[in-house]
Amino acid sequence: MKMTRARYTLEFKEEAVRLVKGGERAATVAKNLGLSEQTLHNWIKATEKGILKGEATATVSPEQMEISRLRGELSRVKMERDILKKAAAYFAKESL
Repeated sequence: MKMTRARYTLEFKEEAVRLVKGGERAATVAKNLGLSEQTLHNWIKATEKGILKGEATATVSPEQMEISRLRGELSRVKMERDILKKAAAYFAKESL
C-alpha cells in the first residue's frame, strides 16, 4: 500500500505559522492541526526566509480555516484556565 503525502495550501501553512507566532506553542498547534511538529517548524523557518510555498491545487475552505483558528483559541483558553486553577490552588493552600 502506497502512502500519499499530505499537501497543504499556502493559506493553511500561513495560518499555522501565525498561530505559533501569536504565542501558541508549536507542539499544541501541530497536534490541533494534525501535523508533525517538525513540519510546522519547517514552515516557520521557510516563512522567516521568505520561501514558504503551498500546494496550488488544493484549497482550504473558510470553514476549515475557522476550525483551525478556533482550535488554536481553544487551546490557549484551556492553558489559561489551567494556569488559573493552579494559581487558585496555590493561594488557597497559603491561606490555611
